[in-house]
Amino acid sequence: MDIKELRENIDDIDKKLTELFARRMDVASKIAEYKKNKGLPVLDPVREREKLSEISKMTPDELKDYSELLYSLIFELSRDYQTRILGNGSELTEKIEKAVAGTPSLFPEQAFVACQGVAGSNSQFACDRLFRRASIMYFSSFEAVFKAIEKGLCRYGVIPVENSTAGSVNSVYDLMMTHKFSIVRSVRVKIEHCLLANEGTKLEDIKEIYSHEQAISQCSSFLGELKNVKIIPCENTAVAAKMVAESGRKDIAALASRQCMSFYGLKSLKDSVQNTENNYTRFICISKELEIYPGADRTSVMLTLPHVPGSLYKLLARFYAVDVNINKLESRPLPGREFEFMFYFDFDTPVYSPRLLRLLGELPGLCEQFSYLGSYSEVI
Repeated sequence: MDIKELRENIDDIDKKLTELFARRMDVASKIAEYKKNKGLPVLDPVREREKLSEISKMTPDELKDYSELLYSLIFELSRDYQTRILGNGSELTEKIEKAVAGTPSLFPEQAFVACQGVAGSNSQFACDRLFRRASIMYFSSFEAVFKAIEKGLCRYGVIPVENSTAGSVNSVYDLMMTHKFSIVRSVRVKIEHCLLANEGTKLEDIKEIYSHEQAISQCSSFLGELKNVKIIPCENTAVAAKMVAESGRKDIAALASRQCMSFYGLKSLKDSVQNTENNYTRFICISKELEIYPGADRTSVMLTLPHVPGSLYKLLARFYAVDVNINKLESRPLPGREFEFMFYFDFDTPVYSPRLLRLLGELPGLCEQFSYLGSYSEVI
């Protein structure tokens, strides 16, 4: 047979498959009505496992893996179709819809905001990008910022989550697992690191350099060229600049922003020492209450999955089936559980999309633990 004949065979098979798929989905709709009348959930994991086992037995050995992938996706599509027919809401989707309706149309221009570090920190600059007039309370750690939100000391908090050069701020993702909060907005801030020192200091005089571990990572190439200089991490770049200024010493320096130079009366021994000019840090703005402002087109969730083969694939297939684009997937080890992880997802779909609400309504049933962190827009 030539290629034309083979393709005609494929076309004929596809026609039959399409007709059978439509028949299958029609039966699925009748099953949905039955489940509705009996008060049964859409998801029946026992039935799905049994079906996959039966299909595997009917499939040639060389095609077993492919058939499992195919039918796992068909099951996802069937569940989505049943949920759409039933119009099933969930406690989470109702909560989201209530937040959308109850949140003011404009993001506030002024508020009490918690930031980690001291004046001149990058968190402050991120805060300034988000609010026209913010009353900032500074805290010594990221955990203290989360606690300030939980206790109601501040309405909002601004926290860094990832850098384009150094990657994710792992300590923040770990804290996300233990604190209650909602993300209401995010912002990207371009980061420039300068080597700052007291007046009269020369580059060759420097014996110690202080900065946050992320800034140190972002400036690794420059630091690697220095000889006999001790690199010392501290809690914040602005804290490092303040410490250098207050010490009066001429043998230490800080990696910090140009704004810190004027703020603390320092001078720059070398500008823009980060590894790349395209150096951005993404900050999230968090609150105690769920607030969803107009234009929210990014959603964040955290979840843990059953520790069994294929659990992550099945979840990802669910996103694919409803055409929701994942733009970030981060994993962090779960304390006290060997080789088990918490997964953090960002996905780009407007919160007003029915398919996203359906997905969010079903995800808790697929996970051991599930946390909806919020839907929001990002300031660039």
